[in-house]
Amino acid sequence: MMTDPIADMLTRIRNASRMKLEKVDMPSSKLKMELAKVLKDEGYIKSVKLVKDRKQGIIRIYLKYADEEMPVIQGLKRISKPSCRVYVGADAVPRVMGGLGVAILSTPKGILAGRRAKKDKVGGEVICHVW
Repeated sequence: MMTDPIADMLTRIRNASRMKLEKVDMPSSKLKMELAKVLKDEGYIKSVKLVKDRKQGIIRIYLKYADEEMPVIQGLKRISKPSCRVYVGADAVPRVMGGLGVAILSTPKGILAGRRAKKDKVGGEVICHVW
């Protein structure tokens, strides 16, 4: 049993981008799928696909590279952990790398990027930072 599947997802993406792989697969869940959609909307990955299997399904993420060498995702950091949750209000959504990165939040309106959460004036749990 895995205690933190989101940290596992972020680690798989980080390792695959460092190895310059085209795609990375991981077990599926609704939260992971929404997180991948936010990464796609923010321009950090090319695409995301749900592959059916006889179990829970597999999320296949196609990574994006600048100049075919440099990964677009320079860093990923898990903020809110199962042992220590981090919540912020609408007015305290963090800026990542001076606005160059994005904070991803779990809000009452779903999984949102930090900019969108500020615009919609909602706070929530800070899942991770991506830059």
